[in-house]
Amino acid sequence: MSDKSALLQKTNISSSPDASHVQLTINPSTKYQEMDGFGYTLTGGSALHISKMTAPSRAALLKELFGTGEKSIGVSYLRISVGASDLDELLFSYNDLPTGQTDEKLEKFDLGYDKKYLIPVLKEILEVNPKIKILASPWSPPVWMKDNGDTKGGSLKPEFYTVYANYLVKYIQEMKKNGIIIDALTVQNEPLHPGNNPSLLMPSDAQKVFVRDHLGAAFSKNNIQTKIIIYDHNADRPDYPISILDDAKAAKYIDGSAFHLYGGTVDAISKVHEAHPNKNLYFTEQWVGAPGNFKKEFDWHIENLIIGAPRNWCKTVLEWNLAADPQQDPHTDRGGCDRCLGAITIDGDNVTREPAYYIIAQASKFVRPGSVRIESNVPQNLPNVAYTTPDGNIAAIIQNKSKQEQTVDVTAGNKTTTITLKAGAVATLVL
Repeated sequence: MSDKSALLQKTNISSSPDASHVQLTINPSTKYQEMDGFGYTLTGGSALHISKMTAPSRAALLKELFGTGEKSIGVSYLRISVGASDLDELLFSYNDLPTGQTDEKLEKFDLGYDKKYLIPVLKEILEVNPKIKILASPWSPPVWMKDNGDTKGGSLKPEFYTVYANYLVKYIQEMKKNGIIIDALTVQNEPLHPGNNPSLLMPSDAQKVFVRDHLGAAFSKNNIQTKIIIYDHNADRPDYPISILDDAKAAKYIDGSAFHLYGGTVDAISKVHEAHPNKNLYFTEQWVGAPGNFKKEFDWHIENLIIGAPRNWCKTVLEWNLAADPQQDPHTDRGGCDRCLGAITIDGDNVTREPAYYIIAQASKFVRPGSVRIESNVPQNLPNVAYTTPDGNIAAIIQNKSKQEQTVDVTAGNKTTTITLKAGAVATLVL
């Protein structure tokens, strides 16, 4: 319930269909995309706070987040930053040099600061869930590769396109040496938002050239199996990924496109599927602003992300970000987010579960990786999404947007189940 009267509460259901009930029909024979998972961005700041917990408390938290037991929420997908994001305590890349120097052979490449918190926490997470998938996103290249010599804004110098491609290859290789497999890489976080710190302006033409003529070739040459995902920005610009995918030489290296929803509407994501149905789609970021209005955030995120993004072909749904402290620290200066509420707030060993914790848990606990979205109708004020799961069940997430209680007959094949949803309630039904 968005009024917090019931949170992840297990409820028995019955079968008492009636023609007066709302009718929701699920058709398992019509299949759409396979899901990779639901989760969060593990920022450097998130890793810092988790690292500073005592070992028993940290172990219990990671089991709760990433385990699959009765008391766990089953997070199955993580996004991390390549170098610093704006929710790190300091700005860094893996090849920081004194002003005026370059290192085109990347001889001074080092994972550096990430070895302090991020990598150790990832290793502990992998012990809980060895199958978790990890997506990596760069916020900025090393500043010596940029035309403004700054972590904030600027563009990648064309003469360093090949060097930067090799930098990303080296990152994937070095993470693998640490036991961390990068399943997918977005080319650039928010390429049309150079006001963040760190950030990089990378218009679609530049990203197309970078992928087509440099990154794709570097991945092929080094036998990198990591998926290349383009765009990673708002749903108001589906033309950005479409214009890149329209280039066949670029498209051959690209697995799909990623989206946020700080601009535009979620249904715009389907325009990319319609233009290029053979390419995948991912939803990779949406924040909850501190202090967090639970009802407002829960209702909107469930409708637009948990239900809306998969109904528009997305294989993942990720919230931003996993953890912060009570002051929403750390964050960078000159543009870092100072109001980003974590899915959990960590204060020493004390953990407060915030709206994004429950938003993701509504799906991650029941819609496991490998689940396949299936067809379902959408009665008025009853947005929903349904899946067949790897264990042979049907899982449906149903939201009552009306101001009245609704009794719903859910029919899937030869099964009919009746559920009653209070106004504003969200249910995950497992058949």
